[in-house]
Amino acid sequence: MNSVEKRAILGVGGIFALRMIGLFMIVPVFSVYGDNYAHATPFLIGLAVGIYGLGQAIFQIPMSLAADKFPRKPIIFLGLVLFAIGGIIAANATDIYEVIIGRALAGSGAVSAVLMALLADVTREEMRTKAMATMGLTIATSIMLAFAFGPLLVGSLGISGLFWLTAGFAVLAMLLLLFVPTPLRVLKHNLDNKSIGQQLATVLKIGDLNRLHIGIFALHLTMTAIFVILPHQLNDVLGLSVRQQGLVYLPLLFIGFAVAIPFIIIAEKKRKMRQVFLAAIALMTVALALLALGGQVGVGIILGLLLYFMGFNLLEATIPSWISKRAPVANKATAMGLNSSSQFFGAFVGGAMGGLLLSQPNLLAWGILAIIMAASLLLIIPIADPPYLSSTTVTIPKNIDIQDWSRQMLAVDGVDELVVMAKEQVAYLKLDKTQLTDTSRQELSHLAQSPLDI
Repeated sequence: MNSVEKRAILGVGGIFALRMIGLFMIVPVFSVYGDNYAHATPFLIGLAVGIYGLGQAIFQIPMSLAADKFPRKPIIFLGLVLFAIGGIIAANATDIYEVIIGRALAGSGAVSAVLMALLADVTREEMRTKAMATMGLTIATSIMLAFAFGPLLVGSLGISGLFWLTAGFAVLAMLLLLFVPTPLRVLKHNLDNKSIGQQLATVLKIGDLNRLHIGIFALHLTMTAIFVILPHQLNDVLGLSVRQQGLVYLPLLFIGFAVAIPFIIIAEKKRKMRQVFLAAIALMTVALALLALGGQVGVGIILGLLLYFMGFNLLEATIPSWISKRAPVANKATAMGLNSSSQFFGAFVGGAMGGLLLSQPNLLAWGILAIIMAASLLLIIPIADPPYLSSTTVTIPKNIDIQDWSRQMLAVDGVDELVVMAKEQVAYLKLDKTQLTDTSRQELSHLAQSPLDI
C-alpha cells in the first residue's frame, strides 16, 4: 500500500472504531441496567438497545445517495455531530423514553456507508480488498472490545458515563476525519442527470447485492438479540454478574477472531469468498442451534458463543469487500448505504425482538434466532463470486489543468473511473482491461508523462 492508502485506512478505521465502540458498549449491559430508568419495561429496554439501528436504517440511504452526488467528508462530519448530540441526550436521561430519543438521534448520524465509499475512493482496486477486509476486521474488533469493556466499565462509570464516552468518541472521530485524504472523484458516467429513484433502481436490480443485504440483516438481528438475552442467561447458568461477563466475552471474541483470520485470507487471496461466506452463515446457524439445545449448561453457552463469533468475524470482514467489488462504479455509496441500512434495521429488529424473547424459554428464544439465520442461508445460496477488477496509480503531471487532464483521461477507452487527490499529486485509474488497446495504453502513458505498467 502507498502512503495515501495507509493514511486513509488509519483515519477511516479510527472513525469506525470510535463509533462502533461507543454504540455497542451499551448493548451487553442495558438489558440489566435499563431497569433503573423510569417507565422501563422489557420491550422498551430492548427498543432502547435497538432504536439506534432504526435511525441508521432510515438515514443511511439518503446520506449515501447524497454522498454519490456531493463531497463525502462534509456529510460524514454532519453524521458525527448528530452522533455526539444523541450521546449527550442519552447521558442526561432520567427515563427510558429520553434514552430512546438519544439513541435514535445518534442513529440518525448514519455515515457508515459514506465512510466505506470514501475509503473505496482513495484505495486502488488491487488494494481495496485488503482495505475493505481491514475495515471489516476493525468493525468486528471494535464490537468485540465494546462487548468486553462495556460490562467492565459500567460499574465505575454507570450507564450515563458510557453515554458520555459515546459523545466523546464522536468528537475524537471528527478530529480524525481531518487526517483522511480528500479525493475528487471524476466518473465517466456522471450522476448529475440521474434522479434518486434511478440511483436506487440501478443498485436494487443487482440480485447478489440484495443477497448481501439479507446476510448483514440476519447477522445484526441475531447479534443484537443475543446480547439482550445473554446477560440474564449468563447470570442464571454461570452466576456471573454483568461486570464479570466481560471477562467471558473478551477471550471468546478474540479466539473467534484469531480462528477466522486464516479463512478471511483464503477468501480474499484464493478467491473463495462465496464458499467462506456461506460456510460462515452455516456456522452461525449451528451456533444458535447449540445455544438453543445446550444453553442450560455452561459448556453449551461457551461453545455456542465461540462458534457464533467465528462466523460473525468472517461475515463482518468479507461483506464490505464484496460490495466494493460488486457495486456499480458510480453508485458505490448508494450500494453501501442499502447494505448499512439493512445492517442497522437488523439491529433494530434484533433489539426489539430480544426484549420480547426475554420472557420466553431459552429453547424457544434461541431456536427462533437459529431459524432466522437458517432462512437467510437458503436465500443467499444462489449468490455468485464477486468480480475481480484492476487499477493503477498515476502521478499527476505538474503545471497542468487537473480538470482538463481528468477529462482527457476518462476519454480513453478502458478507463471507467478516475479519483484525483490533488494535494498528494496522485490519481487512481479504474480499468477494464478487456477494453484496453495498444493505442489506449499509449494515450494513458502520454497523459501521465511516464510509462505505465498496464
